[in-house]
Amino acid sequence: MTDRHDSAQLEQTLTLLEDELACIYEVSKVLNRSLNLQESLREVLRVLHEQGQLEHGMVSLLDEASGDLLLCELHRQDKPTMENVRYRSGEGIMGLVIEMDKPLIIRKLADEPRFLDRLGVYNPALPLIAVPIRARGDEIVGVLTAQPPAELHLLAERRRFLEMVGNLIGQNVVLANQVASDKQELQKERDSLRRKVKGDHGFGNLIGHTRVMQTVFEQARQVAKWNTTVLIRGESGTGKELIANAIHYHSPRANSAFIKLNCAALPDNLLESELFGHEKGAFTGAVSQRKGRFEQADGGTLFLDEIGEITPTFQAKLLRVLQEGEFERVGGSKTLQVDVRVIAATNRNLEEEVRAGDFREDLYYRLNVMPIMMPPLRERLEDVPDLTRFLVNKISQKQGRPLDIGDSAIRALMHHSWPGNVRELENCMERAAILSPDGHIDAQVIRLSGLDSHFPLESGGGGRDARFCVSTGTGGSKTDLNAPDLDERERVIAALEEAGWVQAKAARLLNMTPRQIAYRIQTLNIQVRQI
Repeated sequence: MTDRHDSAQLEQTLTLLEDELACIYEVSKVLNRSLNLQESLREVLRVLHEQGQLEHGMVSLLDEASGDLLLCELHRQDKPTMENVRYRSGEGIMGLVIEMDKPLIIRKLADEPRFLDRLGVYNPALPLIAVPIRARGDEIVGVLTAQPPAELHLLAERRRFLEMVGNLIGQNVVLANQVASDKQELQKERDSLRRKVKGDHGFGNLIGHTRVMQTVFEQARQVAKWNTTVLIRGESGTGKELIANAIHYHSPRANSAFIKLNCAALPDNLLESELFGHEKGAFTGAVSQRKGRFEQADGGTLFLDEIGEITPTFQAKLLRVLQEGEFERVGGSKTLQVDVRVIAATNRNLEEEVRAGDFREDLYYRLNVMPIMMPPLRERLEDVPDLTRFLVNKISQKQGRPLDIGDSAIRALMHHSWPGNVRELENCMERAAILSPDGHIDAQVIRLSGLDSHFPLESGGGGRDARFCVSTGTGGSKTDLNAPDLDERERVIAALEEAGWVQAKAARLLNMTPRQIAYRIQTLNIQVRQI
C-alpha cells in the first residue's frame, strides 16, 4: 500500500516537473517579448495561473527611495485597488521575506497570524508561497507570492519553481530599471539640447537694430504662433534660413522635426523622391522603402530653400501636397497624409516668373500667404558693426584664439556695398582673421583681405558702385566723364575715383561747386570712401 502511494506521488511529481518546465519556457518568452515591465509582470502572473496552477500571483517591488515593498501587479479578475499598498521590512508576510532574506512556505494561510489580508483576495484554506525576487547576485529587488493547490508533499517543489521564476523576473526588473534610467537621461539631454537650440535660434540672437530688420523680426514673431505658410524673400546671403529657424523654434511645433531641403540642388526625379519618399523597387537603386522629407517633418516644419528653382512640372505635384496635405511615395499607390508647416525661401522675382509663365500662379498664391522680405546688407549698413563683431567672435571660437577688430576696420567695412550680403561679410572676416598673425584686424588687414578690389569685381555688378570701386587712392581711374553711356550717379563716382575721393577736386572735374557735389552724393546715395 505504501509503495503504491509512493509511486503515485512520484508520478505526480514527474508530471509537475514537466508542467513547470513548459511554464518556465512560456515565462521566459513573455519576459523577452517586451520592455514594458508592468505588462510583462501581468502576463507572467497569467501564465502562472493558467499553466502553473498558481493562483493569486502577486509581485511587489522594493522602492529605492523608501526601502518599502510596493505592490506592483496582482493576478485576479476583480482586482482590488492596489494604489499605495506597501509593506515595510518585517511587516506581514511580504516584509518578513525581506527581513529573513529567504523563501517562506505557509502550509495553510488561515493558521498564519502574521498574514495581514489587506487585499482580501487570498483563499485562507490554501497554502501560500513567498519568495525573494533576486537580481545581480543575491540582491533582493522584490517579492513574488502565489497560492498553490493543497498538495503539501509538492510545496517544496513549487517553492523551487517560484524561485526560478523570481530570478527571471529579477533580471527583467534590472533591465527595465536601466532602460527607464537611460530613457530619463536621454529625455533630460533632449530637453537640454532643445533649450540650447531654441536659444541659439532665438530672436535675441538675430542681429539687426535697423528699422527694416526690426520689422522683419516682428513679422516672424507674429507668424511663428500660427501654422501659416511663410515665404521668405531676399537676395542670396541675407539670412533667410536664420529667420526660418527662428520661426520654427518659436512655434508650437518647436518640439517636432525641422527638416530642410535645397530645391535647387536636385533634378525633378530626385527631388520627388527626396520630398515624397519611394517604395522598394520604385527605380534602380531603391533597395528599400524610404520616407521623404514631408513624412520626416510630419507634425513639424519643412523648410524649402530656393523654391523658385523647381520646374513647372514639379510645381503641380508640390501644389497638391501644400493644398491637401496628401501625396504618394514614388512607386506607391497608397495616399499618405501629413501635417506639415511649410516655410519656403527664394531670391527670385516670383511675380516676373508668374508673368513669364515659369512659375504657377496658383502655387505662388499658396506659398505667398505670409511674405517676409529680407533686406540686403547695403540697405542696413548700420548693422555692419554688430554683425562684424559677432562674426569675429564666431571665427575666434572656430580658430581657438582671441580675435578683435578695430574701429578703422569697421569704418572700412561700412564703405563697401556688400553685393554678397552677410555671406560676403562672413567670408571677408574669415579671410581677414587668417591674414592677421596677432589676432587684431585693422583697416590694413581689411585691405589685404581683398575687400577694396577683389570682392566687387567678383560680384558681377551686384553693387551699383562695383565698376568704380577699384582705386589706388592716387587718381588712377581715367574714365571719360563725358561718355554718353554714363548716368549721373556713375559720372559722379568716376570723378570721385579720379580725384582720389577728394570732393572739392571732383567738383572741379565736373564743373560743380563743392556744395553741389555734396548734394549729389547725398541724393544719389553714394557711399564716400576714405582714402
